[in-house]
Amino acid sequence: MIIKEKFSCDSFLFEDEFSDILKNALNSLDFRNKRVLAIIPDGTRSGPTGLLFRTVLQTLYGKAKKIDFMIALGTHPAMSSECLENLLGVSRYYLQSKYPETSVFQHCWDDEKAITLIGTISAMEISEISDGLLNEDIPVTVNRKILDYDHIILAGPVFPHEVVGFSGGYKYLFPGISGPHFLHKFHWLGALITNPKINGTKDTPVRAAINKAVSFIKKPITQICYVVKDKKVFGLFVGDNQAWSSAADLSAKLNIQYLEKSYNLVLSIAPSMYDDIWTAGKCMYKLEPVVADGGTLIIYAPHITEVSYTHGKYIKQVGYHTRDYFVKQWERFKDVPGGILAHSTHVKGIGTFVNGKESPRINVILSTKIPEHVCRQINLGYLNPDTIDMNEYFGRPDTLVVKDAGEVLFRLKSGDVPDIDKLYRILA
Repeated sequence: MIIKEKFSCDSFLFEDEFSDILKNALNSLDFRNKRVLAIIPDGTRSGPTGLLFRTVLQTLYGKAKKIDFMIALGTHPAMSSECLENLLGVSRYYLQSKYPETSVFQHCWDDEKAITLIGTISAMEISEISDGLLNEDIPVTVNRKILDYDHIILAGPVFPHEVVGFSGGYKYLFPGISGPHFLHKFHWLGALITNPKINGTKDTPVRAAINKAVSFIKKPITQICYVVKDKKVFGLFVGDNQAWSSAADLSAKLNIQYLEKSYNLVLSIAPSMYDDIWTAGKCMYKLEPVVADGGTLIIYAPHITEVSYTHGKYIKQVGYHTRDYFVKQWERFKDVPGGILAHSTHVKGIGTFVNGKESPRINVILSTKIPEHVCRQINLGYLNPDTIDMNEYFGRPDTLVVKDAGEVLFRLKSGDVPDIDKLYRILA
């Protein structure tokens, strides 16, 4: 059940309201003599992460036996000391001097010494969950530090999401602090279903798989879920998994925008918090449904210079392709990690691969500082960002310009979504 909530579609929470509600919620729980680990977002998520961190710390320090924090990096690279201090809103010196017993860890997904096996989802279970899309035993691994604590707090924003349906909640465990095993499998499951079908849908097979993985963690979990729009918090929910569910319902109202028509050209402007295409790919995922068949989407991010700081080597090897390009050549790609293939298909978008010919539904162009030859190498278009005049794009009837793209999902009012199965039938 939800133990504390406040939400509105019309008014946002001020910082002191957010902090007071959260303090009251935490104080209503019994953390005495408990070792508590709070798992919080990194810098690629909007919201008051610093305020969240400071409120949890101030409320539980001295009340709980121990309160530590872990940054849910997923597969993102570790944050620098400067970036971490900016995220948390406190200096390392201040933290060490005022809260000497508290540690802040950063998850490292590919460090075998940091990961432990907590269970296995059987082939029969995952086949039932995925409606037959996956059929193999899947080991569930997670950062072993959770074994050192009595109570887990998961905290962060809830947005429409291309792999899970809606982010937040248990997703701060998987992939937030998980190992590569289950992580790659459930990302690939989301790609098989496709972004247009799964993004902004609350109950999905991928969420069911994550729920099953969480069942192996035999510890109490408290979720702090908040809904952000335009950098402001409109809802705060604290409790069990119902807190996440209620936050997802509110996020669907605030973070899904319905349009009357599709557009032949979409200019998707990435915010600075996305520092590579691995994260800025969200500028495609959230807008794919409103790009017309045969249209073009431009990811405009002149600050980006890398495809992926973590996975660039793999991505440059396989490139960006439609789902069926991989599925119909599985022997060739079966050993590529599923998370890489999933990212590839989500950025390229849906399409077909028939008789050796790949036909994407839309054209995706990078307008970044990634060189043209690299864009061609990874099978994406290129547009020099220095040649873009924003004034030329605004006001065109066939063009949609979206600033700070990546968190709000765009759909058509008609309810139509690009359908890969229908597209395949037409082109086949």
